[in-house]
Amino acid sequence: ELAAQGRDLTRVRLPIAYEGWPFILPLFGLAVLGLALMPVVGGGFLALTGFVVYFFRDPERSIPTSPGLLLAPADGKIVAVSPLENDSVQPSGTLVSIFLSVFDVHINRAPLSGTVVDVCYQPGKFLPAFRADASDLNEQNIVTLQAGEIRVVVKQIAGILARRIVCRVKAGDKLSLGERFGLIRFGSRVDIFIPPEFAVHARPGQRVRGGESVLASSLPQSSQPTHAAEARPDRTLA
Repeated sequence: ELAAQGRDLTRVRLPIAYEGWPFILPLFGLAVLGLALMPVVGGGFLALTGFVVYFFRDPERSIPTSPGLLLAPADGKIVAVSPLENDSVQPSGTLVSIFLSVFDVHINRAPLSGTVVDVCYQPGKFLPAFRADASDLNEQNIVTLQAGEIRVVVKQIAGILARRIVCRVKAGDKLSLGERFGLIRFGSRVDIFIPPEFAVHARPGQRVRGGESVLASSLPQSSQPTHAAEARPDRTLA
């Protein structure tokens, strides 16, 4: 029927991250085998398969089209919004930290359109991702994006359950606003270092959606900010 309507079936996309299939297919096979031989065990594997499918879900997002926006790079709860002073990653601006529980979508998306100028893996610990020191001590992958004179840094940070950071990009790759660039498996944290050229709207405790929620918007060229702007509600959230 779809083909009769002129739709290209080869472009139909399952809303599941492809990194999840090596987990989903073996579990589903065990579930089928278990249901045939030991229904109780098979039911357990089927429930586990369902959770893994849910974890690796990758829904489409309504990406804002207004110019000058900086979007959330991940789903989750904002646990910190703090000014930067002589930070090694970015000397000034604002740090926004997003905690992802195992129930959040774990796909990471580009906060702005630009070119990947650096990807740096940093080994570390596996502290609970909601802790403030996890930003510095935990295993992480640091992605730097450049858009003209604007440079934005995103950290993919592993947590106590997350033992695998997936980054799909390398230096020289170009990303569009809200484009997928990676994920972190089973609970994590994502930090975004926002330069002072942006007014920050994010606030602690706020729930955000990657590639959809607005964290900040660009200031007029004449403005010369010396600190992060006062946070105000993100109107993109329901």
